[in-house]
Amino acid sequence: MKTLDRMTEGPWQKYHGPNLGYIQDQYEKFLQNPQSVEPAYRELFASWGSPPSLPNKEKKADTQESGSTCDRSLLKKGVSAGKLVWNIRTYGHLAADIDPIGIGMEVDTRLLQPETYQLSQADLAALPAEVVWEEAPSDVKNGWEAIQRLHQIYTGTIAYEFSHVHEEEERNWLNSQAESGTNPAPLTAEEKKHLLKRLLEAEQFEEFLHRTFVGAKRFSIEGNDALIPMLDEIVREMAHADVSSILMGMAHRGRLNVLAHVLGKSYSKIFSEFLNSPNKHLVPSEGSMGINYGWTGDVKYHLGADRFLKEEDAHEVRVTLANNPSHLEFVNPVVEGFARAAQEDRSEPGYPKQDVNKAATILIHGDSAFPGEGIVAETLNFNKLPGFRNGGTIHIIVNNRIGFTTEGKDSRSTHYASDLAKGYEIPIVHVNADDPEACIAAARLASEYRNKFKKDFLIDLVGYRRYGHNETDDPETTQPLIYQKVKQHATVANLYMNRLVSNQEMSQVEADELKAKVLNGLKEAYDRVKSKEPVDHVLLGLNPSNENVKPKVKTGVPVETLSAINTELLKWPEGFTVYPKLQRILERRSGALQEGEKVDWGHAETLAFATILSDAQPIRITGQDAERATFAHRNLVLHDAVDGSTFCPLHRLPQAKASFAIHNSPLSEASVLGFEYGYNVYSPETLVIWEAQYGDFTNCAQVIIDQFITSGSSKWRQKSSLVMMLPHGYEGQGPEHSSARLERFLQLGGEDNWTVANLTTSAQYFHLLRRQASIVNTEDARPLVLMAPKSLIRNPRVASPATAFSEGSFQEVIEQPGLGETPKKVERLVLCSGKVAVDLEEAIEKQKDEDHSWLHIIRVEQLYPFPKEEIARIMSKYPKLKEILWVQEEPQNMGAWSYMEPRIREIAPKGTEIRYSGRPERSSPASGYQDVHIYEQQTIISFALNRKTINQQISLGR
Repeated sequence: MKTLDRMTEGPWQKYHGPNLGYIQDQYEKFLQNPQSVEPAYRELFASWGSPPSLPNKEKKADTQESGSTCDRSLLKKGVSAGKLVWNIRTYGHLAADIDPIGIGMEVDTRLLQPETYQLSQADLAALPAEVVWEEAPSDVKNGWEAIQRLHQIYTGTIAYEFSHVHEEEERNWLNSQAESGTNPAPLTAEEKKHLLKRLLEAEQFEEFLHRTFVGAKRFSIEGNDALIPMLDEIVREMAHADVSSILMGMAHRGRLNVLAHVLGKSYSKIFSEFLNSPNKHLVPSEGSMGINYGWTGDVKYHLGADRFLKEEDAHEVRVTLANNPSHLEFVNPVVEGFARAAQEDRSEPGYPKQDVNKAATILIHGDSAFPGEGIVAETLNFNKLPGFRNGGTIHIIVNNRIGFTTEGKDSRSTHYASDLAKGYEIPIVHVNADDPEACIAAARLASEYRNKFKKDFLIDLVGYRRYGHNETDDPETTQPLIYQKVKQHATVANLYMNRLVSNQEMSQVEADELKAKVLNGLKEAYDRVKSKEPVDHVLLGLNPSNENVKPKVKTGVPVETLSAINTELLKWPEGFTVYPKLQRILERRSGALQEGEKVDWGHAETLAFATILSDAQPIRITGQDAERATFAHRNLVLHDAVDGSTFCPLHRLPQAKASFAIHNSPLSEASVLGFEYGYNVYSPETLVIWEAQYGDFTNCAQVIIDQFITSGSSKWRQKSSLVMMLPHGYEGQGPEHSSARLERFLQLGGEDNWTVANLTTSAQYFHLLRRQASIVNTEDARPLVLMAPKSLIRNPRVASPATAFSEGSFQEVIEQPGLGETPKKVERLVLCSGKVAVDLEEAIEKQKDEDHSWLHIIRVEQLYPFPKEEIARIMSKYPKLKEILWVQEEPQNMGAWSYMEPRIREIAPKGTEIRYSGRPERSSPASGYQDVHIYEQQTIISFALNRKTINQQISLGR
C-alpha cells in the first residue's frame, strides 16, 4: 500500500512498466556517481529521493513479458519517435513561417504530427528526451518537449533543407547548427540598431527614387530589403576569415540599392545618372540604349563597381560587383571565373597554386530565373570540378514570388525555386524576409559553412515585390489578389522598428530620429546634384584606330632557342611509360626543326605555348577535350600506360617562368566560356584560351559572346584578350561538324573590338598566338576568334619549316607562291580563307602542266579587322584584272562573303567584276551526305581554277 501511495505522489505517477524500470536504473547509477546521469535526473532524485519499486504483480508480469509485448511496444514507440524527428528535420520547412504575405499554397504537413505515427503526448512524455533527441539541451525534460522544441526550430522563420546533403559530417554539422539554440544568435543592442538603420537606408532610398524620379525604371528591392544587411553580414564574415576579394554577381533587381549600400556608390552619382538619362520615351523597353548618347555604355542598373572595405579588427577586403546585361543569370560563370583568377598564383611553372581562402563568391538570383535558366545548372556543376572549383559560392535567391508577370505555377515544376540546388547537394535555408534577425542568422550560417567545408550554400530569401516589374508596370492587372495584400502589408523597416520599440529596445523618438537622418542624407545628396549643370554623356566606346597602322610585333624566335625547348619537351620523368603509339608520334618531333623538315600544327602550338611561358606569360586553356584536343593533336597531358598517372611536359620545362593551366571542361559551352571570360578580365596578364569541341557548338554560348566578349569593352570598358579556338572546315561531316558560323563573328565586328582569323599554316598559328600574347594586359588587348582547323591539322601542306618560326611575324594576307608572277597576264584574282585555300593549292599542283599565268590567289588570313591596304596593294599590281572571285566552302548566306563583298568592291580596280564561288544560299550549313559534299567541293574548286568560267556563274545543281 505504501508503494502504491508513493507511485501516485509527485513526479512518479507518470512512470510505470518499463519506464519505471528505466528510472530505477538511472537511480542506481545516481547512487554510485551522481555525475553519470543527466542534470534533470540529478535534480529529480535530489528532490524526491528514490523512485518507488514495482508491485509484485507488475514485477511478475514484467518478468514474464520481458522481451515480448511491453518491450516491443516501447521499442515501436521509440522507433516511431525517431521517424517523427527525422521527418521534422526533413520536412519541417513545409510548415515553416516563411511566407510574409501569405500567398503560398496549402501543404500537407501530416508527416510532422505525432498522431501520424500513433504517438500520443503521453507516449512521448514517457520517453527520455535524449532517446528522442540525442543532442537535446538540458532544459528539455522528455520526449514530448523534445518534439515540441524541434518542431519550433524547423518551422520558424528560418526553414532548413539539409537531408539531401549526403556527406554525413556536413549534414550533422548543419543540423547541429540549426538545433544549437544559438541560431539565430541573439544580436546585441547595438547590432539591432545598426540593422534597423540599414533597413531604413534600403527602404528610404527606394522610396526617394520613387517620389523624385516618377516613372523611371529602377527595379527596386522593396519586399526583400533584408538583402542589404545580409550582404553586409556575409562581407563582414568573409573579412574576418581573411578573404581578400569578394566577387558578386546579380541581375538588375535591387542592383541600385546594392551599389549604393554595399558597394558604396554615392547617392549623388546615382541621382545624376537619373537626371542625365536620355528621354525615356526614345529608349527601348529595358533602356538598352543606355545612359550615354552614341549607342554605347550601359544602363545604370547593369553597371558594376569596386570597393575596398576595412574594419578595425578584420582583413581589408575588395568587393566587386560584376557588370551584367539583362540576360538573367549569365553573369554567374563570369563571376566564378573572377574568383578562380583571384585565388591563383600564376608566377611559377606548373599548374597555378590555388588558395580558396583568398576570394569568395556571392551570386544573387531571381526566383523565376534560378530554375528557368539552364546557365544556372551549368554553373552549379563547377562546384567540385578541378579546373573550375573555387571553394564555394554563397547563393541568394531574392524570391519575390513573381517573374515579370509570371507566378511560380507558370515558371517552374518544383515546389521551391531553389530545388535545382538539391541535385548538387547544396544546403538550403529558406528565410522570411520580414524577419531581419533570421536573415542575419542565415547569412552567418552560409558564411560559416562555406568557410568550413569550401562548398556552395543557398539562401532562399522569401519576400514579395512591392511594385510592378519596373515601376512603370501595373501589377494589379495580372496579380490583383496578391497586390491587395501587398498594399496592406507594412514594410520590413516599419515592422522591425515597431518590434524594437515594443520590446523597449529603442524608444520611438530614437527610431524617428534615425529615419529622419537617413532621409535628410538622401535630400542633401539630391540637392547637390540638382544645383549642378547637367552633363551630357558623350560617346564612350572604343576609339577605332586605322586598322593597319599598328606596328607589326616581332614574334619570331631563334631556331637555337626553339631547338633547346623542343629537346626539353621530349623529356619524360624516369619510369613514366608513354603510350607506345603516342610516343612514336611525339618522338618524330625531335627532328622537325632540322633543315628539310617541317613543324605540324600541334607541334607549332606547343612551341608557341613554351615560348610564351619562357617570356613569363601565364597561360590557361580549357575545353571539353583540351588536354588531348578533339582531334588528338595536342596531347599536352600524357597518361602513363601502366599506372594511369599524368604528366605535362610544359610543367617541367626549364625555360618556363610562369604557370600553365590546362583542364578538360564539362560538356558545356555557355558556362565554361563565361568562366574563361571572367578569369581573363580579372587576370588580364594571362593568355586565356577556350577551345570548342567543334566550332558549331558556340551556338550554345551565343549569349556570352554577344553580351560580354564582343561588346564588353564598349559597354563596360572591360578589357579582354580571350582566345576562342573554333574548329571549322568542310570535310563532309554534316551540318553540325562543319561551320563555326564565321559570319556571325564578322557581323559582330565593330570598333576594332576583336580579331577574326582563318589560317593556313602552322607558322601563322605560332605567330598569331605569340602576337596575341604580346597584347595581353595592354591598351591593345582584344579577343581573338580563330577558325581552327580539323583535317588541316595533319595536312602536310600546312606544316612549316623552322625558318618560318624564327623569321618574320604574323601575315594578315598571304599570296599563293608560284602564281601572279607575270602581272600583265593576270585576269582573275581569287580571294579565299582557311581550308579552301589549301584545297585550291592542292588542285593547282595536280594541274601543274597547265598555264595558270592568268590567275592569282590571295589567302586572307585575318578577316577582321579587314586588311584593306594590303589587299588593295596586291590588286594594284595587276592592270589587266577582269574579275575578283571570292571563294568559300560555306553557303552564300553564311561564311565571309556578305562581309567581304562590300569591302572588296570599295578597293577593287574600276571595271573589275566582283563575283562569288561557293555553295548557294541554304538554311543548313552543310550537307550530311559525303558524295554530295565531294561533288560540291570539286565544283567550287574547278570553277575557281577554270579560265573559261570568267564572267560565268557557278552552278552546283540540286
